[in-house]
Amino acid sequence: MNSFATLGLSKGLQKTLSTNGINKPTLIQENVIPVLLEGKDFMAKAQTGTGKTFAYVLPILEKSKSNTHHVQSLIITPTRELAIQVTSEIRKLTTKNKGFSVLSVYGGKSHEEEIKELEQNVNIVVGTPGRLLDHLKRGNLDLSHLMFLVIDEADQLLQIGFLNKVEEILRKTPAHRQTMLFSATIPAEIKKLGRKYMKTPKFIEVVEAERSSSINQYAIFTVDRAKQDTVIQLIEAFQPSKSIVFCRTKRRVTKLYQVLKSKGYKVAELHGDIPQEKREMVMEQFRTGEVPMLVATDVASRGLDIEGVTHVFNYDMPENAEIYIHRIGRTGRAGETGLAYTLYSSEERILLDEIETELNSRIQKQNLGNTISLRSKTTSKKKGVNRQGNKNSKDRESLTRKKGEFKDKQITSKKSSNSLKQKPSKYSEGTATETKPAFTGRRTGKKSSSKSNNQKNRR
Repeated sequence: MNSFATLGLSKGLQKTLSTNGINKPTLIQENVIPVLLEGKDFMAKAQTGTGKTFAYVLPILEKSKSNTHHVQSLIITPTRELAIQVTSEIRKLTTKNKGFSVLSVYGGKSHEEEIKELEQNVNIVVGTPGRLLDHLKRGNLDLSHLMFLVIDEADQLLQIGFLNKVEEILRKTPAHRQTMLFSATIPAEIKKLGRKYMKTPKFIEVVEAERSSSINQYAIFTVDRAKQDTVIQLIEAFQPSKSIVFCRTKRRVTKLYQVLKSKGYKVAELHGDIPQEKREMVMEQFRTGEVPMLVATDVASRGLDIEGVTHVFNYDMPENAEIYIHRIGRTGRAGETGLAYTLYSSEERILLDEIETELNSRIQKQNLGNTISLRSKTTSKKKGVNRQGNKNSKDRESLTRKKGEFKDKQITSKKSSNSLKQKPSKYSEGTATETKPAFTGRRTGKKSSSKSNNQKNRR
């Protein structure tokens, strides 16, 4: 594995990274940082949790000028939460640089406060498209001296209808800028955006080893009216130290949140109708562990790097495989072991089959009694103790090859098996039983074997 020194970063920045416990680059950082330091545009296909934030932040900090009166870098994010998170990561690396400042701008925050800060020689602006465009139209944000432009989570920007606003922002930036685009998927609209606004971009794809190498995935058959009791029994059985329960709608989030709260759980809700100030407070409480359980819509499944999540419960089935991956990806991060349980009904079985087919892997089916029985056997001697994830980590293996349209390299990794096998139990009283035969999917690939010596820089 390369070091940050061999990638071309200065000794000062290497020391800052070391102080923050970051000593070795991740796979995407190894391949992106040299390209950016050369001044080239690029598109990267990568999931969250691969270290992509530092992949673009480190070259920007390396090449930026201190004590300037201009905005040198603009980072466009799809959500307020991601804007706050990226800003926080940059501040960690620039605390000792007195002549350098970063500002996040997003809806729900005071215009006046942002305007005052923009007047104070901001070097990097991180924000959502709507608020960025608003400041540009009002003349509060000057991008005439912009050197670096980052479009983060581009496919989510497309999904929520912000791509036209991104284009409007791009048209207000200088042509000589260096442009970087990150996306979990590269649909036709994203390719078109790259061709139109980037200069012969290099294309880099990072395909992680299957998340199942660190996430054990299970599906439990139930009926909708029994979902509340089912998820409560799972929570009681596992006593997760930090967990997220995903629901399909804001209404279902609030209903489940109220039920869990009435039963004495320390829990918070997160969805689009929660005021921004409260959302920030909820996320901070969840990060610190003050509130160990979050009931959320998919607003919490994209772009957030929350450490220590041990369990994900899909109270409602995700609509497709991509959403499923992003939901369960909140656990098992940075090499830790996580558990993901998906509740499904007879009507949702077809959707579960489609997700398995798209992922080319099988999600192990269990009934509630079997799950709790097995859990009880392993925890009878540790009753009442919150279980922490396994700290052992696994590095992702990769190999590179030429990529067609953008004529650059693709980084791929070997797949690992889907989940741990468990022996069935005879205990099944009071549980729903599915009559349809289980889906028989194909399982391919090998387990990743190399160990990672550094996990903190997967931002």
